[in-house]
Amino acid sequence: MDKDKIDKKDHILDVAERVFSELGFDGASTRTISGEAGVNMAMLNYYFGSKEGLFLAVFNRKIISFQDLLKNIGSDDSISAWNKFEKYIELYTQRVVTNNCFQKLLYQELARQRKSDLSDQITDILMKNVDEVRKILNEGITKGEFKKDIDIDMVIATVYGTKNFIVNSPALTSKVLGYDIQKEKVIEEKLRPRIEIYLKTLLKSYLLNEHDNSHK
Repeated sequence: MDKDKIDKKDHILDVAERVFSELGFDGASTRTISGEAGVNMAMLNYYFGSKEGLFLAVFNRKIISFQDLLKNIGSDDSISAWNKFEKYIELYTQRVVTNNCFQKLLYQELARQRKSDLSDQITDILMKNVDEVRKILNEGITKGEFKKDIDIDMVIATVYGTKNFIVNSPALTSKVLGYDIQKEKVIEEKLRPRIEIYLKTLLKSYLLNEHDNSHK
């Protein structure tokens, strides 16, 4: 695919991400997206096939880049398993907390009572990231860095669950934390660092083997 086609496709995906985030999957239409992107419906259908295909393409673009970063962290033999997990927490909070509109849209789709091919495909893509995190946690256990009896599933649920509560319950979270988390400046200066420090402190205590003195 030549550069002009790649640029046009990326432009459509940028517009689609914004429209989906503003209107939700059901509220957004390919006609609205094509109009705002300045392309005709034939071009949009050629690239993506359907609204579901367009949504998956938006989602895939965000997740694949995240997967690549996770794989790079996991394959770095120069750092410990805990340092890898720290980097994962930093990356995760940076990528998802500061882009909470799309994250809210994503998990609204996943939380639907009705199962659909779209939600199944999104879940399958997300599980690839989960598997990369599992590898890091299993490495820590194998090397004796992490406790043998840690609950890997619950560690992952803790990271995802903390973010989901905050992103999906902004009014309640703002009351709990004492400031409006829907303001971009507050998110970057207060919320993201707070989540990052909390998760690192909590999970370091839970994961690290008490006989491992290398992280004190």
